[in-house]
Amino acid sequence: MRILVTGGAGFIGSHVVDAYLAAGHDVAVVDTLTTGREANVPAGARLYRLDIGAPELAEIFERERPEVVNHHAAQASVSVSVNDPAADARTNILGTLNVLEQARRMGARRFIFASTGGALYGEPETIPVREDHPIRPLSPYGVSKYAGEIYVELYARLHGLSYYILRYANVYGPRQDPYGEAGVVAIFTAAMLARRSPTIFGDGGQTRDFVYVEDVANANLLATAYAGVGVAQIATGTETTINDLHRMVASLTDYPEPPRYGPARPGDVYRIALDPGAAGRTLGWSPRLDLEEGLRRTVQWFRAS
Repeated sequence: MRILVTGGAGFIGSHVVDAYLAAGHDVAVVDTLTTGREANVPAGARLYRLDIGAPELAEIFERERPEVVNHHAAQASVSVSVNDPAADARTNILGTLNVLEQARRMGARRFIFASTGGALYGEPETIPVREDHPIRPLSPYGVSKYAGEIYVELYARLHGLSYYILRYANVYGPRQDPYGEAGVVAIFTAAMLARRSPTIFGDGGQTRDFVYVEDVANANLLATAYAGVGVAQIATGTETTINDLHRMVASLTDYPEPPRYGPARPGDVYRIALDPGAAGRTLGWSPRLDLEEGLRRTVQWFRAS
């Protein structure tokens, strides 16, 4: 199939591109290379350097005529969204709408939307959280990603666009940017390997659900092949405290210093884990790697690079 991946030079998107190419698909990538890297895009994929909100996106769609659009391009930082909600909305709402409109115009048959699970629900009433939990985001990022979901579902109703929405937990693994706002595993790993002390924001008792990036890429493959529409969380269902994560990464990197703490960040939830049951029932997906093995592979990649 002809597949266009927005954000395909980024951390998660580039792994999705790898998975599509390995499965024999024809892949084009649209990415600004603001946070993504050209080196992440394999030689088998065509790269267009462009913002998803740009009018020129129409020309790329006309040239590529994708059968499937996989939309990963996003402003993905909670703290950036809190500081500049308008910029967050321009990318995550208006940019998504432009991608959807071009997909509709060129007759794409399938739309895969990368959303968030951790930022949608606010402080959850029950853990692990299911997809039918009330949506109560604590940040503009959570609002904008949910708006994207609503637009995807609207295009399905108005235009018959087949879709699948993947709500990610905290994705980690090789190629994650250790210098951005997101990606605590990458931040901890890079700092500890350089013998610098990373900061834990808050008391470290806050929890996250960590899912390995290759498992996420596999979910995208399955969602592309799946015949139905749906929304599912790509997660492990397991809570890990940031203190425990610090301890695990410190052990793998032989880092001897105790944690350093700073003020909690606005917009961050305290506890979260997502129920992956719907992904299992519809896509036949489940996480393959546990956190210990995933962290070992991640640290190994950071050492080598």
